[in-house]
Parts: sequence; structure tokens; C-alpha cells
Amino acid sequence: MVLVLGHRGAPLAAPENSIAAFLAARRMGADGVELDVRRTADGALVVHHDATVPGGRRIAALDAGDLPEEIPILEAALDACAGMVVNIEIKNSPAEVDHDPDEGAAVGVAQLLARRGSRDVAIVSAFSLASIDAVKRVSPAVRTGLLTVAALDQAWALDLAHEHGHDALHVQHPAVTAELVDRARALAVSVLAWTVDDADEMRRLAAKGVDTIVTNEVERAVAAVGGRGRRPC
Repeated sequence: MVLVLGHRGAPLAAPENSIAAFLAARRMGADGVELDVRRTADGALVVHHDATVPGGRRIAALDAGDLPEEIPILEAALDACAGMVVNIEIKNSPAEVDHDPDEGAAVGVAQLLARRGSRDVAIVSAFSLASIDAVKRVSPAVRTGLLTVAALDQAWALDLAHEHGHDALHVQHPAVTAELVDRARALAVSVLAWTVDDADEMRRLAAKGVDTIVTNEVERAVAAVGGRGRRPC
């Protein structure tokens, strides 16, 4: 069985990264959701993809109370997703103007998940190895995944993730091969494919043995490859 995670919830049914989108993904039969997390000036963990809010104000320069009300706090999102898998992507790219070298968002997410204990079925991912390394340092029990783009050498990325003690490789879907999945399985590393909206591609990935797909087309994915589950991804 392949786990189906709604990309930022169910973004075709409700605004992405909103509580409404997460609840819509649940209604559609998703096993879980993928969401993005940033840290505010006062240390709150909030669910939002971009570094800025409408109008251009930077999240890292705002207190949580100054954000638009539709941007949820991470803990509220986790509560709304109770019983579902939640893939928490840390947004802290060195290329962004608000990059935090101290990895405050990653540390905060690790501490939050540790405090909540078994309430959540979660994995923390990032394109930045430093971010997920920070999660593991704070809370080694939290599952972590390294995100990669298709142009990257996936075998190298898999070895890197494994050497650093991470649990999954999150691969841009065109780069997924049966050989990569087999090698990951031999290393006890899960493979997630993102972001997959074509049903034929979903079935190709399932045949190659991926553990999880992330999709905007939640209902299509559930019909093509999905089923209810709580396995880590």
C-alpha cells in the first residue's frame, strides 16, 4: 500500500496550508498531509510556504499575532490532523533573506513533537541537511527525510541521508527509479515521491515500490494507489 499525502492539504478544495485544506484531505481519504513551517519573530511555529505574507511582510520579522488569521499555528494544524500522517517541511533555505543559521524552526519543531509524544504520526523534512540534522540532535526519535530535486544525484543523496541517520529520501518524482527504491530499502530508508498529480505516474511509482506520494490531486491518488494507513513515510 502506498501512503497518499495531500500537498499542503487538499489545495484544490481549500486554501493551501490551511486547516480547511487539511480537513478536506482527510475527507477525501488521504493518509495524511504535507505542510510547510516557518518561525516568527517571537518564536511561534506557523504553517506557511512563502517567506512573506501578502503585502510583502516577512514572517521572520512579524510576531504571530500580526499574521493573517488564516495562517495556522503548527500545533493547531497537528491537532486538526490527529490520526493522520503529517509531513512537516522546514522552510529555512540558505538562499532566503530570512535564513536562520541557528535552525530555530527545526529545533522548535523537534521540541514540539517530543513534547506531544505519541499524539502525532509525523516526519520532518527539508531540502537543507542542516535543518534535519538539527531535528535529530534535539530529538533522535523524530523521523526525518531529506528532500531532493530531480537534477540531483539521487544515489549520492541517499547515501548522505543514511550516513546522517535520516529515515527517508523525499524525491522529486521524475527521478524515482526501481534501483533507487531497492537501494533505499536495503538501507532501511523510506522513499517519498513529490508532487505527483498524474494517475499513470502514480501507478508507475507504486509499481517501483515507493512508500509515499505527495499530491495535489488527493481523490485521484486515493483511487489510483491509496488506502488508509499510518506507516511512517
